[in-house]
Amino acid sequence: MGLELSPELIRPGVASLEIEGRLKSPEYRANVTRVYRKGPGSSGELRRGQPSELPARISVEADTWDALEMAFSRGLFTEWLRGVDNQKLVHGRFGKKRGVFVGEVLRVERDALLVKLSARIRPGDGVVFDAGHPEESKEGGRVFAIQTESALDTSCARLRFGRNTLAWSRIRPGQKVWKTSDPALERFWRQSFAGNAPRHRRPVLMRVSGRAGEPLALQITDDWGHTAVVWSDLPLEPARRDRLTPAVLEEQLRRLGGSPFYLAGLENGLEGDLMLPFSALSRLRRLAVEQLEQLRCQPRRWAVRAEPVVCQVPDVGPAEAACRSVENDCGSAPELIGLVRTLDQLEIAPLRGLPTVYCEFEDLKQLPRAFARMRRRNALAGLRVTVWAVDPRIHKPGEDWMLRQMVASGADGFLVRNVDQLVCFAGRRSIGDYTLNVANHLATEYYLQRFQMERVTASYDLDASQGETVARAPPPGRLEVTLHQHMPMFRMEHYVFCAFLSGGRDYRDCGRPCDKHTVQLLDRVGVRHLVRADAGCRNTVYNARAQTGAEYALRPAKAGVRHFRIEFLDESPGEADRILSCY
Repeated sequence: MGLELSPELIRPGVASLEIEGRLKSPEYRANVTRVYRKGPGSSGELRRGQPSELPARISVEADTWDALEMAFSRGLFTEWLRGVDNQKLVHGRFGKKRGVFVGEVLRVERDALLVKLSARIRPGDGVVFDAGHPEESKEGGRVFAIQTESALDTSCARLRFGRNTLAWSRIRPGQKVWKTSDPALERFWRQSFAGNAPRHRRPVLMRVSGRAGEPLALQITDDWGHTAVVWSDLPLEPARRDRLTPAVLEEQLRRLGGSPFYLAGLENGLEGDLMLPFSALSRLRRLAVEQLEQLRCQPRRWAVRAEPVVCQVPDVGPAEAACRSVENDCGSAPELIGLVRTLDQLEIAPLRGLPTVYCEFEDLKQLPRAFARMRRRNALAGLRVTVWAVDPRIHKPGEDWMLRQMVASGADGFLVRNVDQLVCFAGRRSIGDYTLNVANHLATEYYLQRFQMERVTASYDLDASQGETVARAPPPGRLEVTLHQHMPMFRMEHYVFCAFLSGGRDYRDCGRPCDKHTVQLLDRVGVRHLVRADAGCRNTVYNARAQTGAEYALRPAKAGVRHFRIEFLDESPGEADRILSCY
């Protein structure tokens, strides 16, 4: 909730503030939009002055704060706009809307609850009682009546509820009370968007032209470039009274209250002092607006260029297609590549004869030790296993130390995942990961040629047929496919290890609980999904079930794919060995 910081965002040049309303009610959108339109930095505020004249920061009034929490809230916080503080982002007491904190249960009586109040509550409001166990269902209901202890002390009140609406045995002293519904406030929000009048208007430009003895022409143009032109039935006459001055024209033509437009500019092209009945002007205005609305309702028309903008996918000739069989792809055979996340998993690679291993470790300091160990194994056993370093997927300003550690690790090459790594590892051996979104032959050619990559990984959005199409485009054998993995479901800046297993704000003072603890996310059907931290202490949630493309492996192989990746997560060496033997 960045309302209080909006001046700090606008002053350096932010031109647009986005309000997200995905899966939210109309009441939520009406309330939140109203709050931000009233605040400093609103369109009216900026029209009256310059961003530099805005206050350094604003304080949010209590009523405004409560309204935002009642609309939908699991708690309000500026997130990372004031810097990372994992202790404040998510408290973890509940996962649904709670609204405004009302108070705490002091005593459970026979037919009422004595509550110490910290916010206003009225009969009809809905409340819920929070025992601090987010996995359990909550007890709640609508308040039927409120009785304060005394006229002088309103900090404590008895809340009474309808008969058989609460399971009294589930309510205990000390439970927190939250107001989740306020019917009066919700009615106010609905009234703000009730009715048929448009709530958002678009700017239009108007131009009038004409001379004595001819009709007046009114042209109106909107911000999409649509133009409507109408003419008056009556001719213009030399002015004897009610001369059509620029001020009169603007007064008559700006009356667009019932339409979705407002007058942003008016050009007067009349020749001489002329007059026309105001009723005729009003009729012209209505006709022009109707025409413009009809034009805006029509689908936008696009011109298709006759010549192709980009080259087409090259056809694969019969001889080349025959060459790209699994048995003989111009002399190369398919190979497996392992991505490991522990030192123990790395030991399996030479035992299974993997020629290439990617190492993605939470602690980048482990990389030099792992690479040195593998080189010793290569020398003793006469192997040629190459080890590649995998950097975190996300980089932000000030985090170049990760890239420097990667370069100094002694890796044979780098799995590139973002633009920072593209620049840093340019000129070194590199392979593009799926996060580069290689979903067609153009992207393949761009990364291979522009950054001289050895190969790129197919996007996870491609199905088997689409992957074959990309693989058939030259050059052959330069596309990699991930065949087995625990799919990363989402990544987040929120460092849950720090928030719930330490008292620190971020990685600098958390004590690295991620080195000592395992964290899993329990979903609604009882499946536990592993949460892992990367070198930047960002968290990734991995799907508990490994995803396999084994039944489709022959299709990309026949299309020319020669590199198939097997990714491990937290498997033991024995499990990793069994999985590799299957593939």
